[in-house]
Amino acid sequence: MGPIRRFRVTQRALKRAMLGVSLRDQIRSEEIRRRTKVTDIAQRVAKQKWQWAGHIARRTDGRRGSKMLEWKPHTGKLSVGRPPTR
Repeated sequence: MGPIRRFRVTQRALKRAMLGVSLRDQIRSEEIRRRTKVTDIAQRVAKQKWQWAGHIARRTDGRRGSKMLEWKPHTGKLSVGRPPTR
């Protein structure tokens, strides 16, 4: 199970606890989300991730983050076969 899915499961459990609703009540997740008016954790994580990427991209102090954004991979082809021994 991925971390986003675990976050969603935990968030739904916390929302149910906030509302005092049990799993046995069989209330849909959409209804719980509508009642609590709390944003989905996956959307929040994605937004925070893009905000962090923008923060890193705007840095001008020469640290690794901006260098990684400007990195250009080698475009030549590798030779076929075993590399030569040194």
